[in-house]
Amino acid sequence: MTLLLVTVAGALGCVVRFLAEYLVRRHDPTLRPWATVAANVVGTFIAGISLYSLTTFADRQLQSVILTGFCGGLTTFSSAFAIPAVLQREHHWRSSLALILSTPLLCAGAFVVGTTVAH
Repeated sequence: MTLLLVTVAGALGCVVRFLAEYLVRRHDPTLRPWATVAANVVGTFIAGISLYSLTTFADRQLQSVILTGFCGGLTTFSSAFAIPAVLQREHHWRSSLALILSTPLLCAGAFVVGTTVAH
């Protein structure tokens, strides 16, 4: 049953990310990379909450569904570094550097805030 729930949660995370990027791209295509950053930040925030608020054995299954499923589908490490590479190749150096520096810092900060909220 857990495998099914992780699969469904992962699919839901993928759809949420796709819709966020679609809406941003439709409004302003140059902001699409920031939708990826936002998805990664939201995912790590949710992971922080989940990791520190779900502590019982029964909670561990729900934690797997949230972390591996939803957050795994929502976040992406590959796009977080592929998009800056594309921007760099197109000579958008500042945007590329901003994405490379901001993604890990914002995600780490969101995780810490998520763990704090969970306490």
